[in-house]
Amino acid sequence: MSPQTPPLAPPSDDQHPLFALIEIMAKLRDPEGGCPWDLEQTFAAIAPYTVEEAYEVADAIERGDLSDLKEELGDLLLQVVFHSRMAQEQGAFDIADVARAISDKMIRRHPHVFGDHAYETLSDQVAGWEQLKAQERQAKAKTGVLDDVPTGLPALTRAVKLTKRAARVGFDWPTAHEVLDKLREETDEIAVEIAAGDLAKAREELGDILFVCANLARKLDVDPEDALRATNAKFTRRFGFVETELAKRGKTPDQSDLVEMDGLWNDAKAAEKER
Repeated sequence: MSPQTPPLAPPSDDQHPLFALIEIMAKLRDPEGGCPWDLEQTFAAIAPYTVEEAYEVADAIERGDLSDLKEELGDLLLQVVFHSRMAQEQGAFDIADVARAISDKMIRRHPHVFGDHAYETLSDQVAGWEQLKAQERQAKAKTGVLDDVPTGLPALTRAVKLTKRAARVGFDWPTAHEVLDKLREETDEIAVEIAAGDLAKAREELGDILFVCANLARKLDVDPEDALRATNAKFTRRFGFVETELAKRGKTPDQSDLVEMDGLWNDAKAAEKER
């Protein structure tokens, strides 16, 4: 594979949309006549946009907005095409290589679909999947249990993956009750540091609390990011109720006090329970 010369003409209307997108990106990256902003981008520069687009996809799914989901998936696809184009310009790989690699991986990881292997139960299939992934890590010279857990993941998500990976080799609490005991231990420890006024140690203890919470989520088979998103939405909804009720009284939140707002907050909770 070698980089191809970017086309100078826009894609034709009857071209396959995916191929058209690839050519659009090539044109944007054309040193002669391309977009200055697109030309100055690097893998590292657009990585935050890639993560942001993935979150916007998740948000559209959470809201059940399929029209938005279509648009957000397009934005995410653009990121894949963008990264692939920059790699192609360096002679590393292109979009076809990306598609080929994931196709090969899916076939390799589904021997029960594309081969003659058979799993008796779903748990056997999950175990087989993990075994295949372990073999892939060994082939990449990543032999440590935690070696290939991406550092760029959201911290809560990475905590779940770290504890899940450690649990596969037996480093895990037997039940969620033991995790709760550890959580109580950690909250006692942060209380000591707060009382002592040691904010540096309190910060460390807070990290421990969040890590244990992520582990508890794993034991309960709950995605902590989903759980926190739901709570964020609940907080937003209830605080909106507080603002609306204060407005009826001719007030804004900064003209109220905690007692009044807390009472309205409880009203919001009660209203939700009645629905």
